[in-house]
Amino acid sequence: MATKTEENKLNISYFGDLAGDLYDAFMGAAKNPAVSENFSFLHTTDAACGEKFGLSGAGISLSRRFDDSPVAYSGENNVDDIVKWAKDLSVPILISFSEDYIEPIFGDHKPALILFTEDSGQAFQDTFAAAAKELQGEILFVTSGVTDGIQARLADFIGATKEDMPCIRLIDPSGESMLKYQYSGDITALTSADVKKYVEDFKAGTLEAHLKSEEIPEDNTGGVTVLVGKNWEQIVKDETKDVLVKYYAPWCGHCKSLAPIWDSLGDDVKDIEDLVIAKFDATANEVAGLEVRGYPTLKYYPKDRKSTRLNS
Repeated sequence: MATKTEENKLNISYFGDLAGDLYDAFMGAAKNPAVSENFSFLHTTDAACGEKFGLSGAGISLSRRFDDSPVAYSGENNVDDIVKWAKDLSVPILISFSEDYIEPIFGDHKPALILFTEDSGQAFQDTFAAAAKELQGEILFVTSGVTDGIQARLADFIGATKEDMPCIRLIDPSGESMLKYQYSGDITALTSADVKKYVEDFKAGTLEAHLKSEEIPEDNTGGVTVLVGKNWEQIVKDETKDVLVKYYAPWCGHCKSLAPIWDSLGDDVKDIEDLVIAKFDATANEVAGLEVRGYPTLKYYPKDRKSTRLNS
């Protein structure tokens, strides 16, 4: 887990006697790895000092350098409640995506609504910020560009480009596979009601997930068949053919080394009518239910057992 930058430093302070259920729960939270690396834990027996931190007596308060601060704890005297409270408050109402927020989104598997734009002073940005306040706690709200550093990597992962901006994407890392959605409305005419309805539709399960796909090649008759998201099912699930697929990433060194061998294999067996040697750029294409955990990955789909995938 990455440590918070100085700008986003988080402190949890305890004020009161160094004994009792609340103190024990506070100390338990301080030792919990879910929060211990991202927070500084402080304590003092001077309960009166807590008045400056929103407390009227003994208690726990969280200080942060964004949104409302400090925030007094009002939950039960147990570790789990304190940890959840701290994690919920560790991210801003409106996140500007950075290394600090990889863990709260992807590590904690929380859905996030992302506005991609590199403009400033736009009405739709104010609307998005207002919706973030209104829907606080229901979904994470994030803003990001597409050209610099970690934000460029996020955009590439989701499939948002400079030509797409401004655009809204929703990602849901809560399940076994990372689902992504595209908002199709007019961003420049965005209203808070539009955002609320979109989040409601997501929670109701009525949104259709978006899957990245390159275009199907016009000429796909070479020794190695090019698979993309749009033709994967048609070719891979063809029950008349055995299909051997190389899932790769263009930047992967091992994939580059394998490429000429794979091309040679395709040429050697191209006359076998019921065998397909294929390749699939897994960075530019997606298939529902398909997970590629490393590059290159080879999967074999025999014609008589299409549900079987042999990895090597």
